[in-house]
Amino acid sequence: MSLLPPPLADWIAARGWSLHPHQEAMLQRAAAPATLLIAPTGGGKTLAGFLPTLAELGARPEAGLHTIYISPLKALAADIRRNLRTPVEGAGLAIRIEDRTGDTSYTQRRRQRADPPHILLTTPESLGLLLSYEDAPRLFAKVQRVVVDEIHALAESKRGDQLMLLLSRLQALAPGLRRVGLSATVEDPPALARFLAPGGCAVLVADPGPEPDIAMLETDAPPPWSGGGGRYAIPAILEEVRRHRTTLIFHNTRAQAELFFHDLWLQNSDDLPIGIHHGSLSREQRERVEAAMVAGQLRAIVCTGSLDLGIDWGDVDLVVQVGAPKNVKRLVQRIGRANHRYNAPSKALLVPANRFEVVECRAALEAVRAHDLDGEPRGAGPRDVLCQHILLTAAAGPFDADALYAEVVTAGPYAGLARAEFDACLDFVATGGYALRAYDRWQRLMQRDGKWQLRDPRSAAPIRQNLGTIIDTETLKVRLRNRMGGTPLGEVEEDFAATLTAGDTFLIGGQVVRFEGLKELTVEVSRAAGRTPKVAVYNGTKFATSTLLTQRIMAMFQKPDWPELPLHTAEWLALQREVSRLPEPSRLLVESFPHDGREHLAVYGFAGRNANATLGLLVTKRMEEQGLAPLGFTCTDYATLIWGLEPVLDPAPLFEVEALREGLETWLAGNAVMKRTFRNSAIISGLIERNNQGRRKSGRQATFSSDILYDTLRKYDPGHLLLQITREEAERGLVDFARIEEMLARVQGRVDCLRLARVTPLAAPLFLEPGRIPVQGAGRDRLVQDAARELMRAAGLE
Repeated sequence: MSLLPPPLADWIAARGWSLHPHQEAMLQRAAAPATLLIAPTGGGKTLAGFLPTLAELGARPEAGLHTIYISPLKALAADIRRNLRTPVEGAGLAIRIEDRTGDTSYTQRRRQRADPPHILLTTPESLGLLLSYEDAPRLFAKVQRVVVDEIHALAESKRGDQLMLLLSRLQALAPGLRRVGLSATVEDPPALARFLAPGGCAVLVADPGPEPDIAMLETDAPPPWSGGGGRYAIPAILEEVRRHRTTLIFHNTRAQAELFFHDLWLQNSDDLPIGIHHGSLSREQRERVEAAMVAGQLRAIVCTGSLDLGIDWGDVDLVVQVGAPKNVKRLVQRIGRANHRYNAPSKALLVPANRFEVVECRAALEAVRAHDLDGEPRGAGPRDVLCQHILLTAAAGPFDADALYAEVVTAGPYAGLARAEFDACLDFVATGGYALRAYDRWQRLMQRDGKWQLRDPRSAAPIRQNLGTIIDTETLKVRLRNRMGGTPLGEVEEDFAATLTAGDTFLIGGQVVRFEGLKELTVEVSRAAGRTPKVAVYNGTKFATSTLLTQRIMAMFQKPDWPELPLHTAEWLALQREVSRLPEPSRLLVESFPHDGREHLAVYGFAGRNANATLGLLVTKRMEEQGLAPLGFTCTDYATLIWGLEPVLDPAPLFEVEALREGLETWLAGNAVMKRTFRNSAIISGLIERNNQGRRKSGRQATFSSDILYDTLRKYDPGHLLLQITREEAERGLVDFARIEEMLARVQGRVDCLRLARVTPLAAPLFLEPGRIPVQGAGRDRLVQDAARELMRAAGLE
């Protein structure tokens, strides 16, 4: 306690508390240039990150910004502010704590720049905005520490790359800056430490605490053969909600959360208070739900990744994950929301949404118990993010190219960046590149007295308005039409709004609303009675099953039997082994069979949904070349099902890696995937504006202008930097070709093709994929059940 100022030490002692060893260690390492703390959820790691700041400010309270806390989520920043104020106010410390996110008012943002608090809680985007102003050197001159919370989540996306570039800028403005990274789930601590501080970073690992209490939920009804909503389990989930104080019910997508919440509410005969929380809801609705949770007024909350991280709600004593988690780290993070205390085991239940997910959930349970976390290597920092960073730097004032390059390579993701690559990005930002340098609108930077600066100072405003790396599908605000100008309810995607006609109903925030009209890019609605709404297709996050989980699933297939699985699933796998085979890690299983007047090919690639979709595109192209007349395909995380007019008797030539690579080259050249990827990279790099003077372009406007640019560059400047970036991004993310190559390398040409007389048990659920229509109602349920029953009968299962 001696390292703490007396008022804070006395306040802690008065409550009978004592610091955990890792919290003491963080105090002792207060002067270290960089520290990564890995501590379990509920272990007080956020307080540990702040203790050195509280000790320094408690002993010597000086005006000015001392510590910046960076969170991936706005809700987390607000939650930390509430929790941090308790010891500060309780100990009577004169420390100002404020948050600054997209939800902060304009008046408060201006005041913070003029008179900053001691501790500022913010997000990567808001930090970038602050660094883009001319007064950034004054504002950040006294910053001593930056605390990056949930750093593992940021490290997995472009937001993390952007943040590390911002920290390199911050370090240049405040050379004594000390960095702290906090995380509960890290598969490779040394790699994450290099990401945070390539020059050297100590790693502290706290006692992991008790093992989580985690199991699969037992239900009276077996899971359906396909689908992702988990509706069959609602009676059992409601019973668990009744038995616990507060339950978080996680879903992988916003659409699934809305559907589930609607059905949960209809079956909530006890009128238990239940809320919903996801990123497409309005700020007001999110804050109401958060406040109700803090006050203990809700028994359950249906949520998505918006509540994955850090929110300290101590009364949550159960987490339910509906649908396979797809990723072990994400599951561990969500489990930690329950019993958010250091010495209490977290309690969680997994609810597989369909029959195959039973296997995946079992694999995830075993991985958690073995402390086996998944993670994919990320590679070098993307150059579109670097281009945006150069623009941000220019908005703040003239800069020296040599000095900026020296800064950039101190950022972990860009440590290996060659000077030629940096210069190419600088040239693109300054002129637009060879094919575009004749156009004034892309002449943005010029050199004067050896320094680069904005050609037109007025362009700083649109640069700031377009900061950020999050590219969501374009959304429109939804407002409840009334005399007061409309109550905000949230957002729906532009493509979904375009399908609505007056009188259509849909779900948002758990309530059914009626579409009344579109006014100034706002969807106006009224409340509607009824139980069969259309469903808003939120972009959300569509996860692919991780490589680690697919490896565990295939290892499970090799067992002689499966006593750990429910009987219905074990019998399903046993029948598959009897009539065909189960997939093996070192071989590619391909089944060929007739069904319903068509020939079918089931390819069990276990490469994730994106990669399996790409595989379907490439294999059908090869089939077309060979005269096999493919008609279409569908895919899941574990397989691709192709149908056509001719049987495939020898599929091995379809999977030659060089032929697939050549097919990818041809397909990517003019494909819509490339155009969409180009649009995203063009927005991030600053070539195309999302916003200008407060006016946001619609998705169609941005797509139209980016399509013209894409075609122009392909024709006149095929080596353009942005086309290079687009290609890298498409392969890395959308088409996931690397996982196809990994799968083909794993099997090394060992393709097992089984010609069968009928659909197999493992392939049967794939037939239900193309017909899934997200419309509620008993009629649809009966049709799906009848179709499933017919398919399972054909596969010998019923």
